[in-house]
Amino acid sequence: MVASEQAESGSTGGGRRAARGGGRAARQAARASAGKTAPAYITRQIGYFDLLNEETLDLIERNADTVLEEIGLDFRGDEEVLQMWRDQGCDVRGERVHFPKGLCKKLIQDTAPSLITQHARNPERTVKMGEGNTVLVPAYGPPFVRDLDKGRRYGTIEDFRNFVKLAYMSTGLHHSGGTLCEPVDVPVNKRHLDMVYSHMRWSDKPFMGSVTAPERAQDTVDMCKILFGADFVDQNCVVINLINANSPMVWDDTMLGALKVYARNNQATVISPFILSGAMSPVTIIGTLTQLYAEALAGMALTQVCRPGAPVVFGTFASSISMQSGAPTFGTPEPSLVLYGAAQLARRLGVPFRSGGGFTASKIADAQAAYESANTLQTAALGGVNFMLHTAGWLEGGLSMGYEKFVMDADQASMLGRLLNGPDLSENGQAMDAIREVGPGMHYLGCAHTQRNFETAFYRSPLADNNSYEQWEAEGSLDMNQRANAYWKKLLREYEAPAIDPAVDEALLAFIEQRKSSMPDAAY
Repeated sequence: MVASEQAESGSTGGGRRAARGGGRAARQAARASAGKTAPAYITRQIGYFDLLNEETLDLIERNADTVLEEIGLDFRGDEEVLQMWRDQGCDVRGERVHFPKGLCKKLIQDTAPSLITQHARNPERTVKMGEGNTVLVPAYGPPFVRDLDKGRRYGTIEDFRNFVKLAYMSTGLHHSGGTLCEPVDVPVNKRHLDMVYSHMRWSDKPFMGSVTAPERAQDTVDMCKILFGADFVDQNCVVINLINANSPMVWDDTMLGALKVYARNNQATVISPFILSGAMSPVTIIGTLTQLYAEALAGMALTQVCRPGAPVVFGTFASSISMQSGAPTFGTPEPSLVLYGAAQLARRLGVPFRSGGGFTASKIADAQAAYESANTLQTAALGGVNFMLHTAGWLEGGLSMGYEKFVMDADQASMLGRLLNGPDLSENGQAMDAIREVGPGMHYLGCAHTQRNFETAFYRSPLADNNSYEQWEAEGSLDMNQRANAYWKKLLREYEAPAIDPAVDEALLAFIEQRKSSMPDAAY
């Protein structure tokens, strides 16, 4: 090839590459813009995986009634709650409450809503849970954070804000979550104010409140009244809150205090027995389902005694332990069977269901983390979870929130959304025009139907590498963790805070300052 031909070829090739790159950039920008208008929550279009038949569900319900009536549950440290149960006709002996058969179920089914609407400060982000609607929520509660650059360390308020921003930027996540990590650089008795404010200020998605003391729950409600207005809060759900049973068969005063505050203020509670089978429940599937159902029934019923019609979610965290070491295990078959059964019990009862998430015992975002998390996420999706807490970021049995793991899981969350949307049954989805156009022995790559749909036909991961070995090598031979590390940093660079009324923001900051100045720092 002569020099002039080489120059012309190089010029033409470069022009083509430039045009192709510009087109790709434009398409990527269009996809990013489309992501910002992603649905606020998932409306399920596929069926449920129903594990248990009606006879087995009847058996579990009868056994749970026996637990409530004959064995009873402890309600510790709260005389008001004990009196409330006496007023409902329960047999209260010390702190042990024995329930008349069917009482808890009746209290729930008479007044608890089957569908909960949690309002966001941006109405376009308002979510619905229950009746086939699903909300995907980040992990909750880790004291540590981890990333490739700094390794494992205690969380700070800066980390907390970063995860709020990442949840805001993740279109597969519908919710800002709650205690995304513990900001240990803020005193224990004051950090709830900074965490709730971070959700309110740096995101406009719905969020969770504080439950570590009744007064902190009340602070959350009071801040919500500033953000949404007192009358609106009284008549609408604007915050949802995790209330854990102290399994086996105990409700303690901390959780009861927070439950009463939120239920009386018409705010949603997620009533969740916390189960590690073999330690906190029987080792068997049906035994665990019996106990957790009894615990959940009692907690949910109490919300309706506090305020009939208060929004409540039947939750469960049920995993297993290693019978050799006692360490929690995740992604194994038995907890999946428990989840499937509990989801059926929730649908029978007529309330939304919480479970699932990207659970793993792995310390880093490795292959173990991937398959354990995928096992639980898929089970939760197929089983019919409506409020999927711990969807993104979970590592080390919940002790760490991983930056790389967070964006990997958020990618999986987007895939779950596609899965639950089911197949397209429209004329375009049937694709008869494509089948007619192509005919036997040809291919579909160039047909009109493919050209119309290729941008949206299949889910495209922002993290997975599907290129050739040569291209992967030329781009640095990056593994998934390295790509995820670059991606979460990119999201934070591109983050723009949602607008907020300056007067509301000023009022929130003034409330926080007043509350912090009213008490000394404390480590409890």
